[in-house]
This record gives sequence, structure tokens and C-alpha cells, in this order.
Amino acid sequence: MAEKKPATCHRLIVEPDEGTAPVVELINGAQRSLRIKQFTLTDSALMSALIHAHRRKVDVRIMLNPHRSSGDRANDESFKALRHAGLKVEWSNPAFAVTHEKSMVIDDHVTLISTFNYATKYFTETRDYGIITENPQQVAEVNAGFEADWHRKPFEPDSESGLLWSSNNSRQLMAWFIDTAEEDLIIQHPKFVDATIVERIAAARKRGVKVRLLCGGKHGISEWDILDTFASLRLLDQFGVKVRRQKHLKLHAKLLIVDGERAQVGSMNIDRSAFDLRRELGIVVTDGPIIKGLTKVFEHDWHESKSYEAPDPLQPDKHHEGELPHDPHFLHE
Repeated sequence: MAEKKPATCHRLIVEPDEGTAPVVELINGAQRSLRIKQFTLTDSALMSALIHAHRRKVDVRIMLNPHRSSGDRANDESFKALRHAGLKVEWSNPAFAVTHEKSMVIDDHVTLISTFNYATKYFTETRDYGIITENPQQVAEVNAGFEADWHRKPFEPDSESGLLWSSNNSRQLMAWFIDTAEEDLIIQHPKFVDATIVERIAAARKRGVKVRLLCGGKHGISEWDILDTFASLRLLDQFGVKVRRQKHLKLHAKLLIVDGERAQVGSMNIDRSAFDLRRELGIVVTDGPIIKGLTKVFEHDWHESKSYEAPDPLQPDKHHEGELPHDPHFLHE
């Protein structure tokens, strides 16, 4: 009998390439429990799978973010429908201005941490990623974070777990991650509204690291974040960072890759409030196949894009040049 090879600790989901299928598969595979914390949950296929899981006697508990920073409420109908179907659904912890975390724990054994929301747009129109982990420490920590928020209790994550949490340690760990770059730094992020992280990126370039940054331009950036994002991109360009704008897909991913050896994927934008006021979750991975897959997607997106010179923040008449059509329902929280 052939010796069984050990399963990889992490798996990668790439959107919109894979659609809802891998997430539905995880839900359908649950036998005992599902713990879901989501900024937006409206996709009909995922809603149906969750209701079906409940009918299969899976213990399903869901936390949904009640409203955006703007006050818009995206989850009200889903909340009512899931509650009506008998599922245990609660609004997220009010200790945070917004719960932007996107996580799911299956049977206390597998966890999905993603950049995508559970809404149809993010499976069909946006570049996004998900990491499935079976690392016992990481699964237990995401579960503990869920229980803490469910019961409105304090939560202190382990800084050595490979997970980043807002508002606990995400800025410090993202800064440290960038500081470890020796040769190459890849960035695929839409917002640049935190001076600490922007300075770390500039410092990496200054010490000789090759830095490539793929942004989304103005698309999805709120009016109050445009000034900082454009100013940061212009500053990084002056330091020699190569900046391009994603064009063939809307950019919603939050990805960093250092030296082709380790990647950071998560819900947090490079944004002060994402680090300080919101509940966010990210993960660091070092699995070779995952890094290879993420790098391949980034290189494809990079070569599909063109060099981007961010417009002067103080010239709003220039802000829309070459941008994707405005989508009022696509906003980076």
C-alpha cells in the first residue's frame, strides 16, 4: 500500500476565477458546526447552502456586520431570511465601528480567511483571494475570536500564530512583514491611508528592495480617502516604487508577498481605521504552492495593467481619467 502524503496546511482560492464553488463546498462539507463572521453575506448560493446545512443539523452560528461607515445596511434582508430559516444569527460586536473580517470555521478543523465578502460581486467581478487553513493553532484562534465577539468579551490573539487581528496587532505585524523584505516586495492593495505602513514601503525601496505596487486607482475609494491614497502613491513613486493600476478586474484583494517566500492575505486595507477601529483578520502563509499561485495571479494582473501616475490630489478634475465606470455599490470600507 502506497504511503499517504501529508495534506498541505493551506489551500488557495482565487476570485473571480473559482466563483462560489469552493465556499459552497466547504459549507456542504460541514458535519457538526459552522462559525461565520462576515462584513457582507448576500449571495444566494451561499445563503441556500447555509440553510441546507442547518437543516442537516449542523450547528450554524453567523455574525454579520450591521452597517457600513456611511450608515448603509447591506445585511438586513439576509439577517431576516437566515433568522426566519431558524439559523442563529447575531449582529457583530459593537465594540468595533465595523466588522470587516471575513472568516468561516468548519467543524473546528478548517478555517477560511478571505479578502472577499460573501456577496455575488466578489465572486464575479473582483480580484480577491481566500486562504483555507487546517493549522490547528490558527483554526483554534479564529474560533476563539469568534466566541469572544459573539459573547462580547475581550480577545487577545497570539502574535506568533501567523494571524493578524485588528484592532490588536495588525499594523505592527504588517509593518514587521514589510521590514523583512530583502530583495522583492509585491503589493496588491486598493487603499494607502496609513502613514506608518506607507513609510515602511518607502523604507524597503530605499534600502534596495525591488517594490512593485498594483493599485486600483480611484475606483471604490471614498472621497475622504482619495487625498491620502493619491498622495501616498505619488510619494512612493518618487522613492522608485513601480506603480501600476489594475484594469481588467476591480481590485479588492489585499496581498503582500516578500522575497517570493511568504505572503500576507487578509481583510484589512492599508488604512488607519482598519488597524485601529475595526475588526479585521489576516494570515501569513509560507507554503510553496500557495506562494507560487499568488505570484502567478499577481504577475498576470501586473502584465495586464499599465504604469500609473496618480493624479494630483488637489486637482479633482483629473481624478477620473482612465478609471473604471463608477459603481456606487463597490466601496472599500
